[in-house]
Amino acid sequence: MKFSIQSLYTWYRSVLRNPKYRWWVILGTLVYLVSPFDVLPDFIPVVGQIDDVFLLTLLVGEVSGLVIEGWKARKGEVGTEVPNTPEGSTSTASTIDVDAVSVK
Repeated sequence: MKFSIQSLYTWYRSVLRNPKYRWWVILGTLVYLVSPFDVLPDFIPVVGQIDDVFLLTLLVGEVSGLVIEGWKARKGEVGTEVPNTPEGSTSTASTIDVDAVSVK
């Protein structure tokens, strides 16, 4: 099995997006950040904080993305909305071509 940062990121993101495990992943990440046991020990001046900063950045980025998606879904802005349409209108996003004919 080949290890890469991209595969770790993809796994973390997919598990975080699964509603069944989301809160466990968030809780586990926060426990890891405050825990004295790290992959790179925190007592090493700069190197020790790299894994913590990386994981915190990843967590904040993914959770904020989930919050924004949830907010848009609640407002109905998933991409099916027609711009400049009054509320309550039943218009669709399809277009109708009309040939203009002059009437005398």
